Amino acid sequence: MLYKTVFIALLSLLAGSLTGCGGPVGAEERPASAATETVSLAVENMSCATCPIAVRKALERVDGVRSAQVNFSTKTATVTYNANKTAVSELTEATTNAGFPSAMTSKPPSSERPQ
Repeated sequence: MLYKTVFIALLSLLAGSLTGCGGPVGAEERPASAATETVSLAVENMSCATCPIAVRKALERVDGVRSAQVNFSTKTATVTYNANKTAVSELTEATTNAGFPSAMTSKPPSSERPQ
């Protein structure tokens, strides 16, 4: 009887693990770089060492943002995002709503873009 219980438990675990191998439902099969853009923002009102954290978190909450790096000394943010999901105006709106108005300064050359 014990062997039968153990066998059924192992069979259930195996069946459960096999059904979870398909990945997320509805996930698109598209290269990650297909719509990836990188932009630099000039960020105002950063006056202390914790300000870049608030700016980064505000940017990361925007749907489509892949990464956000904020530099306190240059008062800039470099944001990599999916252009199919968001726009620069949404990025600047997010920082402004967090108390740090920003504006696009440039799109960095590909050699400076985070990989």
